[in-house]
Amino acid sequence: MITNEPDIATATTPAALTSAAAAKVAELIAAEGDPSLALRLGVRPGGCSGFQYEMYFDAQIDDGDVINETDGVKLILDAQSAEMLVGATVDYKEQGLQGSGFAINNPNQQRGCGCGESFC
Repeated sequence: MITNEPDIATATTPAALTSAAAAKVAELIAAEGDPSLALRLGVRPGGCSGFQYEMYFDAQIDDGDVINETDGVKLILDAQSAEMLVGATVDYKEQGLQGSGFAINNPNQQRGCGCGESFC
């Protein structure tokens, strides 16, 4: 298990949640009513640029998964995705009328597509 200080991801660690993202994930998990849940982040083939991110709640931790914890919230990555997300951060932004949501800042991403849904 890997544990980082909040808001810190380095070039040698897999993705980390910012404190804002951890707070929002904790809120959503509380609404689900299942404290065993964690946020799973993965990279899958697809989209017009080659890969897509996927995020969902998961209570299962598989052999080989990498766990990164921020402010008591667990982020789970499968081993292959963890390699592609080294140094990445997952943030949450409240943007008023323009919408709110999670954003992934991945320094390994070379380019994205026009729709913003995929990357390579």
